[in-house]
Amino acid sequence: MTEDVRVYVEEAPGQRREIVGPTDMGLSLMELLKANEYDIQATCGGMALCGTCHIEVLAGPALDEPSDDELAMLESLPVMSQGSRLSCQIRLTERLDGLVLRLMPQTT
Repeated sequence: MTEDVRVYVEEAPGQRREIVGPTDMGLSLMELLKANEYDIQATCGGMALCGTCHIEVLAGPALDEPSDDELAMLESLPVMSQGSRLSCQIRLTERLDGLVLRLMPQTT
């Protein structure tokens, strides 16, 4: 049986869009966001090298700690918050159900 995970994207303060993704395909959160037509460049293809999939986790379940590579990329970005993560480094699992996030602005 396929378990779906529900993630909420805050598009504006107080305005959240629910997106649903399968947990049995090995997808990343970035791939789910792109499949739902969010404007994520992902120029490095999900290798934690470009930072164009930067999100801020606002609420929801605790995530695994970021890897050293992810932390290094986040620390190089012009804007970083306590909840900053790279969506390419977060796998869709049942544990993500209820996660609330917002896309961080791209500053190039």
